[in-house]
Amino acid sequence: LRNVREAGTNLTAPSDLKRIYTGCCSRGEKLPINFAVGSHPIDFMAAGMRIPADEITLVSTLRGEPVPLVKGITNNVRVPADAEMVIEGYLDEHGYWEPDGPYGEYVGYYGPMHQDPVFHVTAITMREDVLHQTLLHGAGPKIHRAESVHLLSVRLQAQASNILKSINIKVDDVYVPPGSAEGQHLRVSIFQEQPGQAQSAIAALFGGMFNLKHIFVVDEDINIRDEHQWEWAFVSRFQADRDMISYKGMPGMPMDPSVEGGPFGTKAGFDLTLPLQRRHELMMTVATAPTIEGPVRYKTVNQALEKDAPLYFSELMTALGSRDGREITVQLDELRAKGRLMRDCDGRYLIGEAPKGKTGLFGPQHKDPNV
Repeated sequence: LRNVREAGTNLTAPSDLKRIYTGCCSRGEKLPINFAVGSHPIDFMAAGMRIPADEITLVSTLRGEPVPLVKGITNNVRVPADAEMVIEGYLDEHGYWEPDGPYGEYVGYYGPMHQDPVFHVTAITMREDVLHQTLLHGAGPKIHRAESVHLLSVRLQAQASNILKSINIKVDDVYVPPGSAEGQHLRVSIFQEQPGQAQSAIAALFGGMFNLKHIFVVDEDINIRDEHQWEWAFVSRFQADRDMISYKGMPGMPMDPSVEGGPFGTKAGFDLTLPLQRRHELMMTVATAPTIEGPVRYKTVNQALEKDAPLYFSELMTALGSRDGREITVQLDELRAKGRLMRDCDGRYLIGEAPKGKTGLFGPQHKDPNV
């Protein structure tokens, strides 16, 4: 606020409004403008979509019904009739001449003071039971509470999904974390069908989405909205020299304080997927409780191992219809006592020749990293 009838408004970023206003200034004209306070949430999402379309039509489409509009009482600018409050006025013809700020910016740090137009208030109208809506912006470590990233994420997630589908990558989920400052981080889970798809996804997303700074791709078994699963995937499936792809000299979000010496910085993609060619390996198999179900096929462990070996303990339980595995353990011990019990490198049981009272080892064994 400058006084009871004048205020500043931030009009520095590229937008249709900035283009219209600079055109008015070049002609020496004032620009009538009204600000709606307390609008439908869909209206905010539409305003941030930045697509070449009539905005009233866009809002109506997203709302699923026509937007009720009324004229201002001091100008002919139409405003949503269901807004809580409307501040009417105009931006004068003098252009950018009033210093404003500094304010907290979308990355959570202060931005520089800037020159802005002056907004002259001609009227304020409101509902009888008006609710004043305040938007959180530039909130530092509480940036995840800002409305903008939650509204933008709807568009960004849909855009990312469409890009990946266009290059025939099967998408499981897409997620913009709320703390990623206007959607600079993107998490993607995919159904990987051939080697290299994760890195292809990263390249395509950087090529189609200017705002992204870091992209993370995981397999479909990871819930990308669960921080615990996310950390587990990062620590167990990622090697920096192999799985991080950096892109230098890339344009990005202009208020990023980590960028030094110009508008270009380095972006990075993180491939957190399991290699397809190694997924059959024991130490690439996710440890989960086995499901014991299926038809009973054998009466004894010896019969099962004679016919279907090698078998895991859980597979023996299924084959014999065991409820708790006690009889499996007893029968395995009997085979061990006779010198007939063997185990392969993956821990599966089979019949063979071993010293009596000892389980024999079948074939080459995996090296134990703990030894």
